[in-house]
Amino acid sequence: MKGRNGYFQLLSKEDGTYIKIYEAEAGGEALLYDEISNYLADKKIYDYDKIAIGRALTLVKDSVEVKITQAKTSPIDEYVKIKVDEERMYATGRFYPPTNRGRNIVRDDIVNALIMAGVKYGLDEQAISMFLLEKQYCTDYILAKATPAVQGHDAIITYHFNTDLTLKPKRNEDGSVDFHKLDMISHCNKDDLLATLTPVDLGKPGIDVCGTIIRPLKVNNRILRHGNKIHLSEDGLKMYSDVDGHVSLTDQRVFVSDTYEVPADVDASTGDIVYEGNVVIKGNVITGFSVRAKGDIEVDGVVEGSYIEAGGQIVLKRGMQGMNKGILKANGNIISKFIENSEVFAGGYISTESILHSKVSAKGDIIVGGKRGFVTGGEIRSGTMISVKTAGSQMGTLTLLEVGIDPCILEEFRTLEKKLASMHADKEKLAQALLLFRKKLSMGTQITDEKKEFLKQITQSNILLEAQIKEGRKRYENLKIEMENHSSGVIKVSDVVFPGTKIVISNVICFVREQTQHSKFIRDRADIKILPL
Repeated sequence: MKGRNGYFQLLSKEDGTYIKIYEAEAGGEALLYDEISNYLADKKIYDYDKIAIGRALTLVKDSVEVKITQAKTSPIDEYVKIKVDEERMYATGRFYPPTNRGRNIVRDDIVNALIMAGVKYGLDEQAISMFLLEKQYCTDYILAKATPAVQGHDAIITYHFNTDLTLKPKRNEDGSVDFHKLDMISHCNKDDLLATLTPVDLGKPGIDVCGTIIRPLKVNNRILRHGNKIHLSEDGLKMYSDVDGHVSLTDQRVFVSDTYEVPADVDASTGDIVYEGNVVIKGNVITGFSVRAKGDIEVDGVVEGSYIEAGGQIVLKRGMQGMNKGILKANGNIISKFIENSEVFAGGYISTESILHSKVSAKGDIIVGGKRGFVTGGEIRSGTMISVKTAGSQMGTLTLLEVGIDPCILEEFRTLEKKLASMHADKEKLAQALLLFRKKLSMGTQITDEKKEFLKQITQSNILLEAQIKEGRKRYENLKIEMENHSSGVIKVSDVVFPGTKIVISNVICFVREQTQHSKFIRDRADIKILPL
């Protein structure tokens, strides 16, 4: 059990003022000189024997009494010093005994002292009673406590449908896409539960010992946001579909669509199509017409020289013959039987069985597989991987396959790499010069003022160079991490790549000079390496 702390008491006698110091009990805290000096300052006693107090503190055993001044001190009452912590979560009182003629403190004195210190809330009557009962001096008592704020939490929405549109379609054994099992559209039925809201908890304010309200941390409120053909429960916490259809999430708003279906071709009989949800076209899309949808677009027939743009994914079951006019754009993936004489861009991956004389780009993979799996002519660019069966043609048709990171990042990385090597070489030269000077000094050689100035310049240059190397190395490592996070990519050719094909990986170029089979192309430092599959 912790013993009493060491403490002191002033005694007023006929010949002056004395201080009696009591030794701390086992487990208690020893009395410090600063506590005595602070107390005396509080009581406006400035002229006293500091040496006598210091000596008494070092020699105290049980108790010791020493005279500190010739002056007689007026009676001093029992005293409490109040301290409020910076966060104002509690107020402590530290008590000091009265002089031999002083008055003992009572509860109201303690309360008044707290009020004078600005304490208005959280008075601990039990702590006050405890002090009045046990009278432990030079000891902190927590006399008031704040009520802390109860923190709340953000509102949480749980969606009960697939919001991840990056899943790749299932494939048949021959590598072709099974259009009957794409599983890319989130279907829903009438009365399906689409989303659940866990309401926001605002928390509960607290109050500090000075009576100021403590606000809980700010939380974010959310509500279930939706389009047509959806209803909410009476309490607004559950969302249900009103129809059979497809469900999607756009800008944190849930949409259910019956899907706009075109039973035949998109042509002069339909005009251009603009739709908020998904579009299914049972026929072809004729040259000169366009289809724009915020959801997915699915075409059973052939897309000719048309403009197709989807906020989601595009699925062309028969492919696209663009006639050098056709354009496909999708924020998600594009799946097409074939792509010819077209311009195509996908925010996800592209999957097809052939690409002919087209300009095709994807942030994700470009996979050209199935029974044919060839790319002939045009430019094919992917941020991650290109996988084909055959690239180019026996006629030497110019075909570009490109994957890799941002060329600007690569250029900065290479420049910095050379600069660091140069700076390290310069540092080595400076080190040799400094070593030579030190040898001359150790041999007692006299150095002229001119050489001393030169030595000073070398030293300063060395310090500056070290700082530049440190900064350059930091940027170098950051670029390296960025390059690792943005993989250089790979190009895979499972059958043949013909001469005339240009391979680019992270701005490194390789022209295929002879037929190469069953290979993959990867970047190996400043070269492109060809490896067997």
